[in-house]
Amino acid sequence: MMKCAVCDENDKKYKCKTCEVPYCSVACYKKHQEVPCGNSSTRELEIREDRRPQRILLYTTIDTVETEKLEELRNSEALKNLLYNPHLRKLLEEIDSAPSARKAIQIAMMEPLFVEFADECLKVVEPPDVM
Repeated sequence: MMKCAVCDENDKKYKCKTCEVPYCSVACYKKHQEVPCGNSSTRELEIREDRRPQRILLYTTIDTVETEKLEELRNSEALKNLLYNPHLRKLLEEIDSAPSARKAIQIAMMEPLFVEFADECLKVVEPPDVM
């Protein structure tokens, strides 16, 4: 668990609403507030670098994508290039906000651009067998 950024002794319980600095108590919060915080402080940047999301998968299925593969998706230049297209981004937003994601994906699969995006994702997640 992350330590309090103010006293560096106890585990953090809260975070500042303005700069998200973790703190453990009212006393530490008051001490933190003695110096006005802002979004551009180096202290915040140091904490943000340390704040890597830790994913703990409690309920995995055969469809669960490994963390390493998700990282590869994040770094895929082909996917980044596809995501420059505003039409694709709009399709993805519609899928994300749809009441039935399955139905929205079925509709999106009629769009060649979305099929290209899905194929690029699958190349990373389930690479084709090389013989």
